[in-house]
Amino acid sequence: MPLGPVAHEQKTHFFWATALTMVAVLPVFILVPVILFKYRRKKGKGIYAPKWESYGPLEVVMWGVPFMVIFVLSFMLWRATIALDPYEEIEGVFPPVQVQVVGLDWKWLFIYPDLKIATVGELVVPVHTPVSMILTSDTVMQSFWIAALAGQIYVMPGMTTRLNFIATKNGKTQGENTQYTGKGFTEQKFDVLIKSEEDFQAWVAQVRARGVELDTQTYNRLAERSTRKEMQKQLATPQMPSNALYFTIADPELFQSIVMRYHSGKPLSMEEQPGTVKFGQGEDKTEGAQP
Repeated sequence: MPLGPVAHEQKTHFFWATALTMVAVLPVFILVPVILFKYRRKKGKGIYAPKWESYGPLEVVMWGVPFMVIFVLSFMLWRATIALDPYEEIEGVFPPVQVQVVGLDWKWLFIYPDLKIATVGELVVPVHTPVSMILTSDTVMQSFWIAALAGQIYVMPGMTTRLNFIATKNGKTQGENTQYTGKGFTEQKFDVLIKSEEDFQAWVAQVRARGVELDTQTYNRLAERSTRKEMQKQLATPQMPSNALYFTIADPELFQSIVMRYHSGKPLSMEEQPGTVKFGQGEDKTEGAQP
């Protein structure tokens, strides 16, 4: 069930597209068995006329209806593409909540730069407040999707994409990676919690109180090829929930460092294995860079 206007519009577009497609598909499923029965070899009652070459009204129906269906679908898709542009910021009564998303093997890291916190396995947003996401990957290409709130968008190392949405109902849903990335792919899911503003602020205070610092060493451990459950055993404290990891952020350029390390132009040194980051060093700085 949609929890916001973006997902609601996508659902409406999906059902209209399905209905229009059925205009061309249903006659096939209906007429094929009818023709097979009517013109069957034994006791068939249809008149077989093998020498006719064309029939105007039938030609118009056979070619005209699919053409109109394709035309209408194309127009609807064009309108939906503009109306549901994931890069278009959503206006609201409150300023947007900024969330930086990093795809890892096999988990998602959510950084709230303005709040100086980060989570794994749990994305919490306030209701009736726009959410502005910037996304990247620190591993292979992945596909970010929250079906009840927003559309699917790809993330790639060294590049950023954007996703904007707003939730209009309190509730809980789930997000996931829909791009196959290895053995832990099926567990790369996360809970999405939509809370009131008061409950959201209480959650932020809880993350700050219970989280561990996400420094270079902790991030490199987090970036290892492991599921959220496996990493929970290494990094979780007794104060954290069983399905999420909480962190505090000391380096405001954490996300930019992750993105820009792919732009340094230098190969990783022997001690820097894939999935490791050294924050705030040399080419990894992002001053003046556009994500």
